[in-house]
Amino acid sequence: MVSHVAKRLLGVGGVPPGENARAYGWEKRLHALMIAIAITALVAFYLTEFAHVRELFVIGHALEWLIFLVFSVELVWMTSVCHQKLRYLRNNWLDVLIVLCAGLALVGVETEWVAVVRLLRLATVALLLTRALRPMRSLLTPGGLPYVAMLAVIIFLVAGAVFYWLEPTVRSYADGLWLAFVTAATIGYGDIVPTTTAARLFAVLITMVGLTLFSLVTASVAAFFIGEDEKLLRRQMHQDLQRLKEDVARLLTEEEALMRRELHADVRRMREEVERLRHEIEKQRRGDRDA
Repeated sequence: MVSHVAKRLLGVGGVPPGENARAYGWEKRLHALMIAIAITALVAFYLTEFAHVRELFVIGHALEWLIFLVFSVELVWMTSVCHQKLRYLRNNWLDVLIVLCAGLALVGVETEWVAVVRLLRLATVALLLTRALRPMRSLLTPGGLPYVAMLAVIIFLVAGAVFYWLEPTVRSYADGLWLAFVTAATIGYGDIVPTTTAARLFAVLITMVGLTLFSLVTASVAAFFIGEDEKLLRRQMHQDLQRLKEDVARLLTEEEALMRRELHADVRRMREEVERLRHEIEKQRRGDRDA
């Protein structure tokens, strides 16, 4: 209950309890897509704020439009399939704020309010990352390690291509991949280093992403071993409960047998007592007739 309240307060409540199955189904289908779109906000922010090439800025601006449109369509669609529309909007006020900030940032691109637009972009990125981190707790489970590893591989492959594109000293994709790994792992051999401003800024981003990824891997490995310990503990508890049931059944059987023996003995004594009383009554009747 506390978890549901916290989610609603953070604006990531999702489909409210008691909704129709269709709403839950669509939320599950759109889950991975919305995470991917939210993470794309980092690339869009980098291209629009730090890339000095006109073509890169256009790509970043197009990504901003994509993020705005996808989140707008998702918000409208999920609201339409939910019966409790106002409750859904209250539970997911973060999505409403994301659409609002992204829309205002797009509208203000061609105006003189450059500082406000940058602030709105930064706020949008922060909100989108908050939205993307909501389901990340599923990665911190015993079964989340393969997904973390797959996510890390995808990020390194993309980062290698970006370094190959941005850094002139990187002469092959393999060198870009190596630079992405040593940057994310904060190893810093020094054989290949970013020299351009764009590559250095991207290296800062990859360092932060790398620290997060390695932390997730460590947490997932720890969760895996903790999960194995929990499985062992559950098996032991199950065995203990099974033995306890057997002991209780055995005790009940022995108690039942003892009660039966005592009952048979009591019945036998009662029969003997009844027989004795019958003989005495018969004896007294005979004595009355003789008298």
